[in-house]
Amino acid sequence: MDQKKALQIVKPHLTEHRYTHTVGVMNTAIELAERFQADKKKAELAAIFHDYAKFRDKQEMCALVESSIEDKTILGYGDELLHAPCGAYYVEHEVGIKDEEVLNAIRYHTTGRPNMTLLEKVIFLADYIEPGRQFKGVDEVRKLSETNLDEAVIQALDNTVSFLMKRRQLVYPETIATYNELVVKQKKEK
Repeated sequence: MDQKKALQIVKPHLTEHRYTHTVGVMNTAIELAERFQADKKKAELAAIFHDYAKFRDKQEMCALVESSIEDKTILGYGDELLHAPCGAYYVEHEVGIKDEEVLNAIRYHTTGRPNMTLLEKVIFLADYIEPGRQFKGVDEVRKLSETNLDEAVIQALDNTVSFLMKRRQLVYPETIATYNELVVKQKKEK
C-alpha cells in the first residue's frame, strides 16, 4: 500500500492534531529506519497506522480484547493502552494488512515487549520522539536516537516508567520486562 492511500485510510479515524502526530511519526520512522537499516516501507506503514484505533469506543475495545486479543491482562492497566493491540487487530481485519512485522510494530508501540524487533523499536521510538512531542526528557531521547537505538529506547522506557510511578499509576509488566531485557543486553555488550 502506498503512503498516500494509507494516509487517506487513516485520516478519518483521527483528529487533526492526531493526524499531524501520525505524519510526524511516519517521517521520524522513515528516518530511523534509514539510520538503523530497518525496512523503510514497513516502518512507514506501521507508523501511519499506529494510532488507527486511538479514538475507538473504549467499551468496543474492551470487548475486542475479551473476545479476540491473546493478552487480556492489558485490561487492568488503563484505557490508554488498548488502542495498540486493538489497532493491530483492526488494521488486519478492516484494512487488510497481514504483515505480522507491521502488525506487531503497531501492537507494541505503547508498551514495548522483551525481544523487540528492529521495526518494533523504530515505531516505538518514532512515536515517542516525533517533532510534535514536547515534554521533559524527549530531547535527550532524540539525541540518543541519533547514534544508538537501544539506548534511546531504554531512556524512553525509563522516562515513561518514572512518569507513571511519580503519578502512582500502574506500569504494564511487559514494559518493565522490556526495560530489563534491554539493560541486561546492554550490560553484556559492554
